[in-house]
Amino acid sequence: EDFEIKNLDILESENSQKTEKIKGKKQIKEEIGFENLKNLLDNTSSCQISDALNKLTRRDGVLKGLKSVNNKTAYGRVVTVESSSDDWGTSLLGIDACKKGNILFIKTSGPSSAVWGELTSTCSGEKGIAGTVIWGATRDINFVSENNYPVFAKETIPNAGNALGLGKVNIPIKISESPDIIIKNGDFIFGDKSGVVHVPQELFCDVMIKALEIKANETNIISEIKKGKPLSQIVGLKDKIE
Repeated sequence: EDFEIKNLDILESENSQKTEKIKGKKQIKEEIGFENLKNLLDNTSSCQISDALNKLTRRDGVLKGLKSVNNKTAYGRVVTVESSSDDWGTSLLGIDACKKGNILFIKTSGPSSAVWGELTSTCSGEKGIAGTVIWGATRDINFVSENNYPVFAKETIPNAGNALGLGKVNIPIKISESPDIIIKNGDFIFGDKSGVVHVPQELFCDVMIKALEIKANETNIISEIKKGKPLSQIVGLKDKIE
């Protein structure tokens, strides 16, 4: 129960809950679930989450080509945006649609033009959004690379389009990979220095449980390595060779 994706939603009302003098049993249970889930996510990686998803579905969930601009880690439920790369105005509508703790995912199409930069990062950070993932380009790298707000993008360029606001918000987005990935509002995204991983919301709990198992197993493996045991033997390769 602690690893159900709904426990991430407590971020949206975290401040108001802290000011309440009396808490019901349901609220206390939700807060415990959130803290346990947050503790796992704060101490895991995109690699472990991708491994967990792959063990369950044979799909790694990696959004290939996306890189961290400022080496930050971010995770949360997704708010989706799709627009022309010439229209950075729709990014602002996406920011407005986000709640505290959300990840804003923006897919752009057309000639390379930045839909993100200093102003949007500043606005999103002030609102408490967890981070922005751009299937497209960002700019203002001198600022973004030093800022604490997490940004992930496929490329960085100096030019931007216009504040048109003609794109769409909160719609399923298709990412052409092999196989294709469909990102829906409310899905989960985790990004760090290694890359960005997408987890469908209906698989989130199972993936978190599997990720915890992987972490425990890796801890045991590291312990055996420090005792002097060869990694090839630990994973069973040495026995196969012999």
